[in-house]
Amino acid sequence: MADKDILNMFKENQEESNIDTSKKLKVGIIGTGWIAEAHIQQFKKMPDVEIVGGADLIDGKAEKFFKDNGVENVHCYHNHKELIDNEELDAVSVCTYNRTHAECAIYALEHGVNVILEKPMCVTLEEAVEICKAEKKSGKVLSIGFQPRFDPNMQMIKKIVESGELGEIYYIQTGGGRRKGIPTPFGTTFIEDKTAGLGALGDIGCYSLDMVLNAIGYPKPLTVTGYTSNFFGTDPNYYETHPEYASLFGVDDFGAGFIRLEGGIILDFRIAWAMHLDTPGDTIIMGKKGSLRIPSTECWNGSVGGPMKIYKNVAGEGVEIEIPIIPDKSEGNFYKKIRSFLDAVKTGGKAPVPTSQIIINQAIIDGIAKSSKLGKEIEIEIPEI
Repeated sequence: MADKDILNMFKENQEESNIDTSKKLKVGIIGTGWIAEAHIQQFKKMPDVEIVGGADLIDGKAEKFFKDNGVENVHCYHNHKELIDNEELDAVSVCTYNRTHAECAIYALEHGVNVILEKPMCVTLEEAVEICKAEKKSGKVLSIGFQPRFDPNMQMIKKIVESGELGEIYYIQTGGGRRKGIPTPFGTTFIEDKTAGLGALGDIGCYSLDMVLNAIGYPKPLTVTGYTSNFFGTDPNYYETHPEYASLFGVDDFGAGFIRLEGGIILDFRIAWAMHLDTPGDTIIMGKKGSLRIPSTECWNGSVGGPMKIYKNVAGEGVEIEIPIIPDKSEGNFYKKIRSFLDAVKTGGKAPVPTSQIIINQAIIDGIAKSSKLGKEIEIEIPEI
């Protein structure tokens, strides 16, 4: 196959779909922090959505949130239970602390409400199992908030793997990080164990894992050797204006794992909120017929770091095939994340980012944390739901 034929295989077809406005979906937002801003801005673009309620534990925060975002006649409550018990909702966005993801999602599902749940899915594998059980029992749509999935360049990774150009996959290196990026501009909810439960692993590591696991079909993990540290977060000198945050820091700022997956695939993963390095390396997917290099990327921001390259042998010679960046002409990844969820709710379709996949993501994160604490390799067992 000629290089140009390979490139033509990976051209992206971007099509717009028409929105049925004959029935409006009544939507609520649980948690009105900064990520909820992205949700409400997308909901406002949807002609088939009516935002009817919101909830936040902090007095007056929900009311201010909706006023600041120009949404009127919204009923505000102090917690998710009051919102769900008092409003006739079709769907909710769960935008709360990591530690409350499971509680809010399960309660909504048990009361017949569809859920889009922000990442990470939750904090532990045990919580993920309970969420999946509630979803299955309810018959409702539960989608996890992985917006990079909808970027055409991210989707290209999966297309390349599924095309067979790389052959059987046997080794993957992935991850990412920030040189100085512990997320404290909005206070300490991301860094305290009582609210976050996970640090870099759950905040941005889940995206790096999804980028490659989705491409290879989400094989189950078998074992993991994990390591986590918090050298930067617990150092008062790291913080320019709030050295007291160091004493509150209770999560990881770096995590790494060596994971054995079904099918004989090895996954080498590392993620950092802070490090003395510009990048921990490119993402590499190695196959028996070829390999794919994805330039070091902050994939949590929604795309790849530059043109990807396929490495393979043609007529006995090593060649490199560059995959051009695909410009995204749509409303953006976050819009597509919300829109695809709403479409599934309206049609009774499948969740665009299903828990059957993300429970595997969560199991790996949970495994890294547990392995690090125990100081040894552990087996990962995901029960049947």
